[in-house]
Amino acid sequence: MIKYDAAEVGEIETGKCKIFNINGRSIGVYYNGENYFAIRNVCPHQQAELCKGKISGTTLASKPHEYIYGKDGEILICPWHGWEFEIKTGQSLVDPDRYKVKVYDVSIENNRIMVYM
Repeated sequence: MIKYDAAEVGEIETGKCKIFNINGRSIGVYYNGENYFAIRNVCPHQQAELCKGKISGTTLASKPHEYIYGKDGEILICPWHGWEFEIKTGQSLVDPDRYKVKVYDVSIENNRIMVYM
């Protein structure tokens, strides 16, 4: 694995994303106030720029006629068709057995955000 310098700590606001071109790939780096996450900026459905979508939560499994909202700030919603993906894992909420987005390890070194590919 090779590490790439993406940004300075503090450059990405809490709850926001910044898109970088790292080694020829478009990668979105997110900060949730505690940790940084990196995810490929391509929706597997129809290749939309996934990281231009909204960061939100989603409805959780519940009883009929009961709606429970959860995972706030952990779900990335594709701007084209609304498909939802977990930022930490890249797992699709639409069809988890079939669709997943590549995620990358991230570390902080010398006040820099490093992405491993």
